[in-house]
Amino acid sequence: MNGGTISPFDSAQDGTHYIYIMEQQKNNPLHGITLQSILEYLVELYGWEELAARVSINSFIKNPSINSSLKFLRTTPWARKKVEDFYLFTLREKRRNKDK
Repeated sequence: MNGGTISPFDSAQDGTHYIYIMEQQKNNPLHGITLQSILEYLVELYGWEELAARVSINSFIKNPSINSSLKFLRTTPWARKKVEDFYLFTLREKRRNKDK
């Protein structure tokens, strides 16, 4: 550890690093979910055409594929945020409709 901060590369014999990371991420609903699994879920649920209509990103419109979309989303923070936000919206809607 350097200067009292914990980095992802530090390891602690007593497991405090793991507890620290879990505490830091407990309010992050995307923690542990890969961008690929988010995208695959959305494509399976909506299909490329509907996904492109709901999240206006060119890689969903012109010759869409998981690989090309992942490449674009990983290098374009605003687009990735749009997809992650839409994923969270989808989960909230699904939960809300289930509760009715």
